[in-house]
Amino acid sequence: MDFSLSDEQVLLQDSVQRFMQNDYEFALRQKIIKSDTGFSAAIWRQFADLGWLALPFAEEVGGIGGGPIDTMILMEAFGKGLVVEPYLSTVLLAGKCLELGGSSAHKEGPLADIIAGNCLAALAFVEPQARFNLNDVTTTATAVGSGYRLNGFKGVVLGGPSAQLVVVPARTSGAQRDAAGITLFLVAANAAGVSRRDYATVDGGRAAEFTFTDVSLDAAAVLGTVDEGLTLLQTVIDYAIMAVGAEAVGAMEVAYKATVEYCKTREQFGQPIGKFQVLQHRMVDMFMEHEQSKSLLYMAAMRLDEGYDQAARKAVSALKVQVGKSGRFVGENAIQLHGGMGMTEEMSIGHYFKRLTTIDTLFGNADYHLRKYAQVA
Repeated sequence: MDFSLSDEQVLLQDSVQRFMQNDYEFALRQKIIKSDTGFSAAIWRQFADLGWLALPFAEEVGGIGGGPIDTMILMEAFGKGLVVEPYLSTVLLAGKCLELGGSSAHKEGPLADIIAGNCLAALAFVEPQARFNLNDVTTTATAVGSGYRLNGFKGVVLGGPSAQLVVVPARTSGAQRDAAGITLFLVAANAAGVSRRDYATVDGGRAAEFTFTDVSLDAAAVLGTVDEGLTLLQTVIDYAIMAVGAEAVGAMEVAYKATVEYCKTREQFGQPIGKFQVLQHRMVDMFMEHEQSKSLLYMAAMRLDEGYDQAARKAVSALKVQVGKSGRFVGENAIQLHGGMGMTEEMSIGHYFKRLTTIDTLFGNADYHLRKYAQVA
């Protein structure tokens, strides 16, 4: 396999890294997460102007035509900067659902608004009883005339507090855990019958719980094919897993490098603690965990770039397992080597650990994906 980047991808990598270094300092991030919205509208506008909101979408729908590798490059840099803007929820989750399953009206309307930076959206797929199982759906959409009536509950909707549109998987036929019978709907967040409870997440982000009570939807709200929405949902989720895997790799790189630098200056018993052999071994282990995760990230991105098939699904699950294991190891050791000050709000290292811990639970933890990896033929 050729792991070298194209000239365009190198330019993308350089531009996003410069933005993180010059325009997204840790102190600014701390101010942003304490704001009412939890993200910066001005920075979101910059993302749109730089073309990052258009990056993963095909040119025929107004995007730039970037693939999984381009998304990997962007999200790895976002992980280094601990970006809290709703890129994952709006672009990679809801936006991808619109691109892959939307009608021409969806692509010319909501998707175009997302690309332009004028619309925020979210994917509401988590249900309390499901435990990472995407086809365990109790939310229902009952056919009424030419439309549907939506009822149910969705939790941990990333980006939900600021979302104007919500993509909602609901059961239109079959039993609770059937693979068939799931349909995706595009719902306005302010529609009659939609209620929301917002909250802050441990990693500085924002999420919400949505309750749908007799929400009236017309047939135009359907994304994809009725009763066959699970394939679309799985495709989008696997793409998002690769993206947060890239984010985790970026966060791990900063965490282990910051720890190495700290150990060069922190003195104990009259010398830097970085000279103690046992700590040197631990830092080498942190480096190795990061490198193993990065290797599997490249594999997953390249498999997805070649096409979404069983090999791609296995690579994505393998990446999620490695990121969960390595993220915990790197994060815990970074905190331990920094001492108690590592968990203070003023130091960034604790924030990287919180984000890595959150990424482990997103879209299925390491144990879940290890079982899934074994099940994929």
